[in-house]
Amino acid sequence: MPEHLELTPAWQDITIRLRSAVGDSAYDIWLAPLAVKGWDGAVLVLQGKPGTDTWVGDRYGRILEKCAQAVLGAGVSVAFAGDPAAAAHSALRQHGRDNGGPAEDFNPRHTFDQYVIGDGNRLAHAAALAVAEAPGQAYNPLFLHAPPGLGKTHLLNAIANYITTFEPATTVRYTTVEAFTNGFIAALKGKALERFKHLYRDVDVLLIDDVQFLASKAKTEEEFFHTFNALYDSGRQLVITCDRLPSRLTGIEQRLRERFESGLVAHLTPPDLSTRLTILRKRAMLDNISIEDEGVLRLIAERVTDNVRSLEGALIRVVAQHSLTGRAIDAELANAVLGPIHPDASAAVNGTRPLTIARIQESVAEHFKLAPSDLTGTSRVANVVWARQLAVHLSRELTDASLQRVGEAFGGRNHATVLHACRRVSDRISVNNGDAADLQRLKQIIGHQQS
Repeated sequence: MPEHLELTPAWQDITIRLRSAVGDSAYDIWLAPLAVKGWDGAVLVLQGKPGTDTWVGDRYGRILEKCAQAVLGAGVSVAFAGDPAAAAHSALRQHGRDNGGPAEDFNPRHTFDQYVIGDGNRLAHAAALAVAEAPGQAYNPLFLHAPPGLGKTHLLNAIANYITTFEPATTVRYTTVEAFTNGFIAALKGKALERFKHLYRDVDVLLIDDVQFLASKAKTEEEFFHTFNALYDSGRQLVITCDRLPSRLTGIEQRLRERFESGLVAHLTPPDLSTRLTILRKRAMLDNISIEDEGVLRLIAERVTDNVRSLEGALIRVVAQHSLTGRAIDAELANAVLGPIHPDASAAVNGTRPLTIARIQESVAEHFKLAPSDLTGTSRVANVVWARQLAVHLSRELTDASLQRVGEAFGGRNHATVLHACRRVSDRISVNNGDAADLQRLKQIIGHQQS
């Protein structure tokens, strides 16, 4: 489309596709306010409600670009007027396309500078930074595992952004297992397998997200196995993310699980309250959001405990409601916005602490003078194991979380491990008064926090 051509009909076509892709509710809340601010024939610049561009770009950027490309052409990228970093990144990607180079979709906002470090992710962050500074020499492979939303993908993008900034001659490719699988199937059908192999094996650093989805994909797993070996044997770097430990990857061959375990395995756990507050402050600063009442951030941090993505999303929802209604960003507004999504938010407003698995982990760890990460790790030291079992038992008894959810919160353990921990606690408290006193004391501590 020539850049001078009237864009209104095309934008209407794009919005129809967007509504169909995301559904009426999400479209009306987040995408309907978008307006076209610029179009130069290559980059479509959009603008939404003040303070929301960054979140909309992070959450819906890819589907926006996909819909825009369907209407305007395959080379089109999307940027947001309120997010200069994203705009510059889109221009850079377009430059790469125009010059026949790779058009890797690294998130420009996911850098090491923007990553908030806490006890739950300190090892993972340090390992990722070491890999970025010396690919193939520090930890290879680096295997990051955690439940969704705790920053694994952020670290992958941070590695990519760091290397492309400081070592532009180093080739980096990021992919999800889903994209790898789809590309492999398309290569088989199109008789383009050599090109596919070149795409993934002739790089210096390969970053693979969500490797758990290899399970039960025998042909794709075989190709991935050979790709892994080709890179590893030639001293090139692999970084892999997963929602569980390699040993708990059912449906994947033992030989591949062993290769995942041959490097450094680093676990990320939910951030504690202090880290959650820091994440919110940094996000507000990054998005130029002015929040005069610090209590609003504390309220959000106390209500949303298990997932960084949800934590940032809660802040954006509050800011969006402020933008749409003109109401002040205060505890009353935050409570009104969070109430339907995170029940019992009124307890946080009144100064009490909502009961979550993360809160139970913090309480148990403090009682035993451990770090919360000890409870989600793999240590077999007796007092750590007992503390972990107590925390699992209390999480199962005092919250409505499912066995799977409890297991995920304790390092990706399965439901059988959760049941074993609960049985173990029941057996010990029935014969040992000291163990029973431990459990009772913890219930009192948690109950006091709730009152």
